[in-house]
Amino acid sequence: MAEDLSAVARFLYEAGTLKQTKRTGWWMAGVRDPESVAEHSWRTVLLATIIAKLEGADPARATYLAVWHDSQETRTGDVNHLGKKYAPSADPQAVTADQVAGMPEILASAIRELVAEYEEKESPEAICARDADKLECMIQAIEYKAQGYENAQRWIDNSRRRLTTKIGQRTRRRGTGDGVWTGCGQPSERSRTEFEARSTGPECQCSSRRSHRLRIALAPTTRIPESQTWTTGSRTSRVPHDDKKPHGRRQDLP
Repeated sequence: MAEDLSAVARFLYEAGTLKQTKRTGWWMAGVRDPESVAEHSWRTVLLATIIAKLEGADPARATYLAVWHDSQETRTGDVNHLGKKYAPSADPQAVTADQVAGMPEILASAIRELVAEYEEKESPEAICARDADKLECMIQAIEYKAQGYENAQRWIDNSRRRLTTKIGQRTRRRGTGDGVWTGCGQPSERSRTEFEARSTGPECQCSSRRSHRLRIALAPTTRIPESQTWTTGSRTSRVPHDDKKPHGRRQDLP
């Protein structure tokens, strides 16, 4: 007789809610439409693989732990640091036990063991997965700050202080230096100036005006005058123009 997998099916539908579950801490930074828990978990998984490989831990195991690290939030939602001050935190292992109830034991026990290992913070793979969680938060904060959410700096600082692996420490030090990289491609002031000089000067080697504009538009280093805008729907974005066409509506590229 085939095993009953109805509990597995129910959990898979439940897991889908993380695609819509917002990371509520970003509201405190002023982000009106923050990332979801699922979006955060995706990059955390990639980082866990990278960190574990570079740290000499088992990248497959670290990735496995990272996949499940926020799975309990289908039941609890994402409770930010301020909320935890007033509401008791649910035990992740207890939540997981409820989530896997009714699943085949071989599967349920494996999931319970994963969550327990992550929460115990002792194995090299758990340490790498937890650093991946912090580093992903730092990268996202840098991205939000680059979009104009200055209050995200607090998340950058807090995440940097909490990194414990050697790779995390190196990333933190490099992120505060004068180098070109300051976290997730965010340029330093030095690289920002250098890029602007290369991208706007006569030595630019772009094959066409279209590719030149695309390069400028995609580069996070470019400062664009407020008057140079185009509008789509109700949203206005700044893009560079090297001609004198009137502003206020989208100008088609040649």
